[in-house]
Amino acid sequence: MAWFKRQRQNITTETPPKDNLPDGLWEKCPQCGEIMHKKQVETNLWTCIKCNNHFRIGSAEYFAILIDEGTFKEYDKKMRSADPLKFEDTKKYTQRIENTIKATGLLDAVRTGTGKLMGRDVVIGCMDFKFIGGSMGSVVGEKLARATHRALKGKMPLIIISSSGGARMMEGALSLMQMAKTSARLAQLADAKIPFISVLTDPTTGGTTASYAMLGDVIIAEPNALIGFAGPRVIKQTIGRDLPEGFQRAEFVLDHGFVDTISHRKELKQTISNFLDFLQVKKG
Repeated sequence: MAWFKRQRQNITTETPPKDNLPDGLWEKCPQCGEIMHKKQVETNLWTCIKCNNHFRIGSAEYFAILIDEGTFKEYDKKMRSADPLKFEDTKKYTQRIENTIKATGLLDAVRTGTGKLMGRDVVIGCMDFKFIGGSMGSVVGEKLARATHRALKGKMPLIIISSSGGARMMEGALSLMQMAKTSARLAQLADAKIPFISVLTDPTTGGTTASYAMLGDVIIAEPNALIGFAGPRVIKQTIGRDLPEGFQRAEFVLDHGFVDTISHRKELKQTISNFLDFLQVKKG
């Protein structure tokens, strides 16, 4: 029957690709499913315009949000991890490091430096989860210890933004030693009565939580950030019981007294500045 046949050439029921919409222009919120243009997300400081879900971002974005424009100066920029244990799992540790450096443009999981926050001189460190899960190895510990010493020497408040899955297993006990190392430096800062503000983002877990992340004079969390030592799945399997709703999320942790406040990313700079006012840190 003729009406079931195409009478013209080059007619198809397939939808042609939309060449005018390049890949990478859109973001989907993992929490509510809202589709947003990347410019919208960036303008909203990488939070969802519908549900306020906070996307994971890196050190470059946090420095841009918190530090006054043109004042950031990075230190210890070229420090890189060694391979003291000659570790190898599915690939050599040295190869994993090289691949991650190429993929991220970072040399390790933390960047540190100095800058001004609303006119105040501060020392700041920020972790990058995309670098091997923000794992804390020897370089992370050393850079944060040096940043703490810089804050102590310059009598400047210290701000550390944490985002980590914990200690870096490829460095074994050397990684675990960074917990004591950073904690000892922070004790010196506390003795000198120089403020340390810790900002917890999603996720902050493992050895990072068991050391510097929870030692702040003020501890600020982003909304719905996962905060804990062992993960919820491990805890549930260990105790053999269901966990409360929202367990280990920032709001749950706040209710149980482990953080001081929760701040939306849009308000984070002002929140830190308010605490520095309260702690009588002068603008310089």
